[in-house]
Amino acid sequence: MAKKVILDTDPGVDDAMAIFLAVASPEIELLGLTTIFGNANVDVTTRNALLLLELAGRPDIPVIKGAASPITRPYAGPVPHVHGDNGLGNAVLPPVQTSAEAIDVADWIYQQARQAPGEITMLTVGPVTNLAMAFQKYPDLVDLLGEVVVMGGNADIPGNITPAAEANMYNDPEAADLVFGASCSTAMVGLDVTHQVNMTGAEIKLITGRGKRVNQFLGEIIPLYQAFFEATNGIDGIYMHDPTAVMYLVAPELFKAQDCPVRVETESFSRGKTWPNFGGTDQDSPEAWQNRPPVSICMHVDDKTVIEEVIGRLS
Repeated sequence: MAKKVILDTDPGVDDAMAIFLAVASPEIELLGLTTIFGNANVDVTTRNALLLLELAGRPDIPVIKGAASPITRPYAGPVPHVHGDNGLGNAVLPPVQTSAEAIDVADWIYQQARQAPGEITMLTVGPVTNLAMAFQKYPDLVDLLGEVVVMGGNADIPGNITPAAEANMYNDPEAADLVFGASCSTAMVGLDVTHQVNMTGAEIKLITGRGKRVNQFLGEIIPLYQAFFEATNGIDGIYMHDPTAVMYLVAPELFKAQDCPVRVETESFSRGKTWPNFGGTDQDSPEAWQNRPPVSICMHVDDKTVIEEVIGRLS
């Protein structure tokens, strides 16, 4: 049986790959996309989400416009040097034919969970503000969701937006701390594994060289994103952040995780840093981590198989 999934997203080049991958994966029943600020402002990410579903031949999947800013602070702004001014690599975009649903995002998430209690996975690949707001508005949502998977955070390696923090956590650390403290089954697919999944330029061409419109479109949006990683990180190709999180839903056996409570720093120069309590400290249970649920933190991944699966499904 396919896994029922709500994909919370801020498209975003790698978000586009993740959306196309989710649509192409029979293991996933995509219930809808909820949009969020992050790689671009929420009006742009909502337009992009609608367009990507149209290009994928699934305009029937609903898009629900979400939060425009974090729960307690202003939006830090888009990252056009990574994803382009339009969020999709500065490619020329066709007009959008569909519209977002006219419903509050927290209400929609809760309605879906009420209709299928224990069956829905919430996959967030941007800031987790929408989910945090839903938890605040509907405290029983933690008992209705089957699983939460967060693409974000860094447990044992440096951040990517600052030396301390990963970008999604940095954009709304208060929301992230709330989500990681919620009493539901939660997994973190962060930089510890996504920085292990490096799709090379040659591998990218195996996807973009195909004749389908989706493949052609990826060929138009990836170059700016690829140029950023090659200049900034010195790699050949791109890190597969959001698609790796989709692959966690499809094939969790490709990942090895460690369970422990997580806190998220909300202040100072380490804002957005995800701090797991791996143990081994002088104090076995530091107060800040007490009474926090375990989070399944992905630490290792079969990167070759992940890349092979992504190439096969998208091409």
